[in-house]
Amino acid sequence: MSRPAEAVQRVIKAYDVRGLVGTELDEQFVSEVGAAFARLVRADATQVVVGHDMRSSSPGLANAFADGVLTQGLDVVRIGLASTDQLYFASGLLDCPGAMFTASHNPSAYNGIKLCRAGAKPVGKDTGLTTISDEIIAGVPGYDGPRGSISDRDVLDDYGRFLRSLVDIGAARPLTVAVDAGNGMAGHTAPAVLGAIGSITLKPLYFELDGTFPNHEANPLDPANLVDLQSYVLETGADIGLAFDGDADRCFVVDEKGQAVSPSAVTALVAARELGREIGATVIHNLITSRAVPELVTERGGTPVRSRVGHSYIKGLMAETGAIFGGEHSAHYYFRDFWGADSGMLAALHVLAALGEQHRPLSDMMSDYQRYEASGEVNFTVTDAPAIVDSVLQAFSSRVQGIDHLDGVTVDLGDGSWFNLRMSNTEPLLRLNVEARTTEDVAALVDEIGTQITSGTKELT
Repeated sequence: MSRPAEAVQRVIKAYDVRGLVGTELDEQFVSEVGAAFARLVRADATQVVVGHDMRSSSPGLANAFADGVLTQGLDVVRIGLASTDQLYFASGLLDCPGAMFTASHNPSAYNGIKLCRAGAKPVGKDTGLTTISDEIIAGVPGYDGPRGSISDRDVLDDYGRFLRSLVDIGAARPLTVAVDAGNGMAGHTAPAVLGAIGSITLKPLYFELDGTFPNHEANPLDPANLVDLQSYVLETGADIGLAFDGDADRCFVVDEKGQAVSPSAVTALVAARELGREIGATVIHNLITSRAVPELVTERGGTPVRSRVGHSYIKGLMAETGAIFGGEHSAHYYFRDFWGADSGMLAALHVLAALGEQHRPLSDMMSDYQRYEASGEVNFTVTDAPAIVDSVLQAFSSRVQGIDHLDGVTVDLGDGSWFNLRMSNTEPLLRLNVEARTTEDVAALVDEIGTQITSGTKELT
């Protein structure tokens, strides 16, 4: 059957498939995605591995997708409940394409699919999603051969052992680790990975798998969703707090004082550790991460490479350069030893190992990697983003020390101050990120740029 192009393209996005369950995403549609995906990968694969998160809609959608794959003659290996990085592990272990059913940090009414080729290689708009979309719009052709077969495999213990094999925590001092799973998939994976480490005392928070997210949104990028963990760290006297998003592929860190640690600082720490075992290696960082990251990579003898924001760009550069590690401001961390894919749990192990190898508290240790202050992402609703960006650039023209257009516009103001303005791909939003030497300088720049954006928006309406 054919489908309206607008409806299909609203759900099949630049990096994944995502939409409202029942109205935009149902089992029939997902079955067609499965069939089109099987056609996309059939030349290089005989089976597809499928996993899903804890949302109530996920098992049914995953089974419908599997049925679509089977109709095209490929086999399906179901791994059941999984984090996204556990699905990537299975794709690498079995050397086959994969599909993960999750809407990550989105509310419970949503679901989606993250697709990858064998070895966890990403499938995005330019590497297969457009082909899948076009086939669904036109109607996915049938297959004359025999139907594929289905099997089940539990890879959770293998996943845990593999991650621990990449980071040596054997000599670490005892640590009390508070983990907020946000009722997401870290409640499934953290006990399997961290619970098996003798030096760690795990303090679980919201480990019950519940796709309605009854305690808070499973999106630690929003500071409001870190509040419970920050209190819990102080309450339990934990050495460190870890917060994961819904599909547990991102990890955020809280220190022993209950203060959030910048993902850029975590990126710098992990980069330093990886460069310690391979001097001169390449490290990828997106353009929103702190300038401290490329500075520290260079000081440690590595080669920093700057990337656009988005996992498809990072993963592409990881493959192209052979980079040992990559990090984003959004707490996605990518590892060459993990098929170039991202794993919040693997990043967490690196932070725990670094903390356990010395006796300073986390807040003191992380000060080695925190050189600047940052605003975080500030969003503005605008009607004509290019015109607004032009007005901001004109207002700052006399102070600009450098400018580039790798992703939106990044403006260097000198003395460690810079800002980036990017247009959202999916919403009428202009995204602002600012970094400077002090919190006061950051606040002043955000206020100045925000005023310019607001006044420019009023002039255009």
